[in-house]
Order: sequence, then structure tokens, then C-alpha cells
Amino acid sequence: MPVSTRSIRDRSAVGRFPMVTFGFGEDTEEEKEASEEDNDEQGNAGQTWLRKICPCCCPQRDDVDITDTLITVTDDLDKETDDKKPDAGDSELDELLLNVKSIDLMKGKSGENRTQHHTDLYQSDAFIIRRGQNFHMWITLSRPFDPNTDKLHLDLKTGPLPTVSKGTHVIVPLVEELEGNRWEASIVSQDDKRMKLSVNSLPTALIGRYQIIVETHCANGQAVSTHDPANDILMLFNPWCEDDTVFMDAEDERQEYVLNDIGKIYYGTMDQIGVRTWDYGQFQDGILAACIFVLEKSGTPPSGWGDPINVVRVVSAMINSPDDLGVVEGDWSGNYSAGTSPTVWSGSVEILKEYHKNNGNPVKYGQCWVFAGVFTTVLRCLGIPGRTVTNFSSAHDTDVSLTTDVYLDESLEPMELLNADSIWNFHVWNDAWMARPDLPAGNGGWQAVDATPQETSQGTFRCGPASLTAVRNGQVFLKHDIPFVFAEVNSDKIYWQKNTDGTFSQIYSEKKVVGHFISTKAVGTDERMDITHLYKYPEGTEMERIAVETACSYGSKAEAYTYTKSQDVSVEVTMDGEGPKMGEDAELKIILRNSSSEERKLILHSQVAVMYYTGVHKATVKKDTTDLDLMPNEEKHLEWTMEYKDYKDQLVDQAALMLTLTGRVKETQQVLATQFNFRLRTPDLILKPIGKAVVGEKMAVEISFTNPLTQVLKAVIFHVEGLGLLPARKIHYGDIGSRATVSLTEHFVSTLPGPRKLLASLDCKQLTQVHGVTGITVYEKSNGAL
Repeated sequence: MPVSTRSIRDRSAVGRFPMVTFGFGEDTEEEKEASEEDNDEQGNAGQTWLRKICPCCCPQRDDVDITDTLITVTDDLDKETDDKKPDAGDSELDELLLNVKSIDLMKGKSGENRTQHHTDLYQSDAFIIRRGQNFHMWITLSRPFDPNTDKLHLDLKTGPLPTVSKGTHVIVPLVEELEGNRWEASIVSQDDKRMKLSVNSLPTALIGRYQIIVETHCANGQAVSTHDPANDILMLFNPWCEDDTVFMDAEDERQEYVLNDIGKIYYGTMDQIGVRTWDYGQFQDGILAACIFVLEKSGTPPSGWGDPINVVRVVSAMINSPDDLGVVEGDWSGNYSAGTSPTVWSGSVEILKEYHKNNGNPVKYGQCWVFAGVFTTVLRCLGIPGRTVTNFSSAHDTDVSLTTDVYLDESLEPMELLNADSIWNFHVWNDAWMARPDLPAGNGGWQAVDATPQETSQGTFRCGPASLTAVRNGQVFLKHDIPFVFAEVNSDKIYWQKNTDGTFSQIYSEKKVVGHFISTKAVGTDERMDITHLYKYPEGTEMERIAVETACSYGSKAEAYTYTKSQDVSVEVTMDGEGPKMGEDAELKIILRNSSSEERKLILHSQVAVMYYTGVHKATVKKDTTDLDLMPNEEKHLEWTMEYKDYKDQLVDQAALMLTLTGRVKETQQVLATQFNFRLRTPDLILKPIGKAVVGEKMAVEISFTNPLTQVLKAVIFHVEGLGLLPARKIHYGDIGSRATVSLTEHFVSTLPGPRKLLASLDCKQLTQVHGVTGITVYEKSNGAL
């Protein structure tokens, strides 16, 4: 049966002229001729008209010029035009429009971009940079750029459906001066038609592959450069950037956990620890492309790839194969004839390249150390500090009981059908370093992540990131997968016996069999480093038992622990006024209340830690243990003091600290626990307006500041701004001596009348969060002038 078609005339009318009926038969000869004649007339007329308006957009056929630049005309279409057809050659295009002739991203491995971004080790000619950091590029135009009449911006796109609102389409404006903490570009130098740009990216930018084009505007129209895949930008996380959530402040640790491409993986038993070398190879040619392919293969939207919490969950799922045909297929059967035995692998490069080459077909086979070795490669390759970790006597909790359970029948014989929990000789997973703004302060830093498919997390075989701080303290109610990790390292082994009525009773427990010699390669050496203390308190200590009982109270077998119903002792922390001041001793008040009619004895443990503002723990600066007696119905106030010398060399960011109190009541076994976050208050800047504020007339403000510290403040910068008063202005002041008082005067001309606010801030490495504000009423010139 022949294919039926509508007439061209009818098809062109669909949707525009509803009264026209649809034709589905063959066109008659008359219709074809009429249609062709109409089309020729309309087409020729339209082309003639457009050629008159803009001959460069619609040249005659013998003058067609092919260009890689998209042209948008902005001339007034209603003005009179000359019928004479101008020449539409390249020379006139260059005169009319500001075309991009070439883009040089200065992407050589030894160039300043790659070296400053710590990406010079990648064996790739691609443009690889880290987010939150400045980079340079050259653009060659068809004529010199005139900032008075020309405009230019960069267009970056990533993912299948780039969208500005989701961060997958980034428009980078050209600005006069870089301000930081935003996407922006400024001209560094100009050499005739060439211009060098300095470009800033956000420290929260999405990682992955970006396409880049340059768009220009001038009086004659718009021009857009052609996308060149060779100029694609590969954006990574940036552990060197303080504003990146993966920031790590110790250079020797960055060298180890980001830049070291070879490591050690431990195995065996707690009494016979073995070690093998593993080639991570994150800088090898093709590995970065393979890692980005892993992200793309996950099917997750690129809009979530700016958050390392999300990225490590995606990678955790994608390293194993059960859900999503990930990188490695696990097998513990002992028969590996269909692939490679897990013990054969000695590195990640071959595995990742094979997975990428085969377009996402899982590589056979792996076990826990293979999953972990590949995971470390992907973490370091993408810029997330990571390490491979081995836990000896590692428990596998299958029922969220937070215990390792052994079931026995009435004759004390193991009931194999019920004994699903197990303790592995060793298990290997990973730690990834990042802030945890989604959790209470103090839970940033190392996070446990595991790609071995043991249990599902939110329906997918993955695990973490689980804060090591939360694991250590038994805070299993926090995300992600802390109950599972806690059980791996610190669960009690509990024996249950079946009763005649079918129920079970606890008959015995072992408290020190799980989680020993948790190991990773040491920083800068090939020695084994024991990090058990990061995952758990010392076995048998009061703090460790408190953590276990806290965790298990949220488990499915909370009855395994005897809790008192008495909760008659309480603890809280308070501070006077606005709190401790920077440079002085910090003083807080601990209030203990005994609401019972009996005496209570307790041991109270206290420790204070310096925190990053992102919630990452930096250092514990003070610990105390106190024995206390509370009389019946007594309220006891304890003065808690931390001397300036204890914290002066440890403070970071916004001088944040956290006091943690834990304890146990001897008579009732009640557990006490609380955390109190506070910061050391910095001094204010004192702003004093000088003279009367009148629109268009010069006035001044005096800024005063006293250094509260006994150390010199280096390279101090003042920042002043006020809407209607003066645009943002940076003042590079220099050094301020110990306990010194300084003042400076800034002149400005107000531009808007009415009540205004002048703001100032001070910043230096030793002191942040110093600021001040003053109100200024600006008068109109006619009313304010004398």
C-alpha cells in the first residue's frame, strides 16, 4: 500500500489556519505547481527582503560564506535600506561582529593553571582544574575588545539538560574586579586582539565535564563561539580551598590522601596482620574519564554532583554491581573461572579501564579489598581525600540490633537458620574527608564509606558516609548508615538461648571481641597506622560502655541492656552574658540537679574541642574527669574554665568550640550526656562618622579597633561598604601589634539621601568575624548645605 501524504500547502497551514481541512491524498498536478510557485515566490521574496536588511545573514547562493559563528542581528528592521548587495566576506564579518577566533585554556601539564590547581600529575591533556580557585585563559577575537561598547561572557554547561537554576548551566560575567565566592571573570591583560582572562569558580560548583563557549555582544550583533570538545573543562573537588567542604588543612595529609597514587591494604587476622601494596593510579591516562563515566553511568542528575556527601553515596553504590551494573562484581564462592580471582588484582587502573572500555559491563571479580581499593582511586581522582581502612574482627549486623547475636537451642547448640550475624576476620572499607553541614556540629572530618555489597541503604547496596565521631559516640540516629558501621566496630556479642515457650533469653555476652587494630597506611610512610581510637573509645572504659548502651537503645534488641527507669539527675551548661571573649579565659557554668530524695554519686567526663565552622573537629584542647556527690534535691553549680594558653594556638575559622559532658550515676546507672557549642566573642569595630552627611559632598568615617590577642595580626584587611554611601572598598592595612589599638579614616561621597548603614569588617589569618556598623542619615544637598 503506497504511503499517503498531505499536500505541502495543507501541511504548512496546520495549526495556523484551523479552517483549512487536512489533506491526506496525493497532490494534484495543479496543486503541486501552485504550491511550488507559491513557495518560490514566498521564499525568494523573504530572502530578498532579508538580504536587503542583512546581506551577511542571507547572501546570494554564489556568495555563501560558511562560518563557525552564530550571528544574531540587532539592526532596526524598519529602517530604509539600500538595495545594493554589499560584500559578505570574512573581512566584513570581522568588522561587523566581535568573533571569537580561538580559546587558549593554558592547559599544559606544566603550566600555571595545572600546577596551581594541583592537577599537573594527571596524565591527560585535558583542562583539569579544581573548584573555588582562580584560573587563566586567553581569548583571541576578530578585533580588539572595547570595554565601552563590547560585552563578553563565558557559557559553561554540564549534563544532558543544562539549567541555570540547577547549576548545570553557568553564565560567567565579565566584571571589572574579581570579588571571589562567585562565578566571574575579569580582564588581566590585553594585547591587540588577544585578551587574558582571570576566572573564578564557586567552591560549591558541580564537579564533572563542562562545555565552554564564549558569547560576545557589540553594536552590530551577537556572536557565539563553536564548542570545541578539546576545550572541555574537567572540574574537581578542591581540598586546598578553605570554602570547599572537602577542605583539608594539613599539606602532608593532602599529599597522602589526595596526591599519593600508591598505598597499602591490610588483611589477615588481628593476630596475624598481613599487608599488600595497591596501585591506586588516579592520575593515569583514562582514569579521570573512567571516574566521570562512573558518575554518568549512575543515572543520577549532575545537579547533585557538587555535594561530596551525595557523590560518595553514588560512588559507593556504583563500585559494586548488584543494583546498577557497577564497576566490580563481587564473588565469595571460590570459583572464579568466569573472571579474575579477587586476590590477583594489585591495583585499580586495569579494573576501571576495563569497565570504561566495555561501556559499563561489571568487571569480574572482587572482594572487600578490591572494592575499597577502587573506591580510594575514585575518591582521590575526583579530589575527595580518601584512604583505605581495614577492621579486624569486623561484625556484620543483619537485623539492626546493634549487637552480634548468636542463637542457641535448649541444648546450647547453635541454631544455624537464625545465626545470620557474623564476625569477619577482616573487612576493608574507606574513609572520606568532608564537612557534614547536614549533621550537628562536630561530625565533620573522616566519614566511613563502604562499597562492599553487604546490606542495602535506602534500597541500594551502599554504605555511608557515616561520621566517625558519631560512630564513636554511639549516635546511631544520625545519617548515613551509622548503625551498621557502629556494629562493625563496637557491637557486643550476645548469646541467646531458646526457652521452652519459644522465646529467647540472654545468657552471656562478650564485650571486647569486635573491632580491633583498625588500620590504614600512615601519612608519608609505609608504616601501618592504628586508627581504632577514631572509631571507638578504649575497650571497657566508661566512655566506650556509654557509647554502646546509647547505640543499642535505638536498636531492635534494646532489652539486651538493663536500663534504670530513674532519670533523676540532670546536667546543663550555661554562660553569662554574651559569652567568653577572644584572648581571655573562657568561663562556663555546669549545673547538676538531683531531683531524688537520695544521695547520688557520679563521674563526670568533660572535654572541649576546637571546631571548624563547617562542623569538622580540629583538635581536643582540654579533658577533665570529676567525681561528684549530690545531696538529695541538691542543685550544684560548677565553674568551668579554659585558659587562653590552652586554645590560643588551636583556633580556626570563627573561633568555635564545643564542650562535651558525659557521665554515669553510680546508684542507678543513669547515663548523662550533653554537648554545648560556643564561640569566643571577637571585638567590634567602632565606626564614628565625621561631619554631616550630604548628598554629593565629601565626608569621612573613623574606624577604630583593638587587637585582643597577645600575638601580632598579620596582613590585616579592612572592608568598608554602604548602600548609598560608598561601594565596597578594601583597605590593605598591614600588621597590627599585640593588644594594639589602631584607627583609620576613610573619606567618601554619599550618593543617596535618607537613613543609611555603613558596614566595616576586618580579616586576617589570626582573627576573623570582626565587624562593625553605624547609622548615617544623609541629607539632600538643598536642605543639608549651609
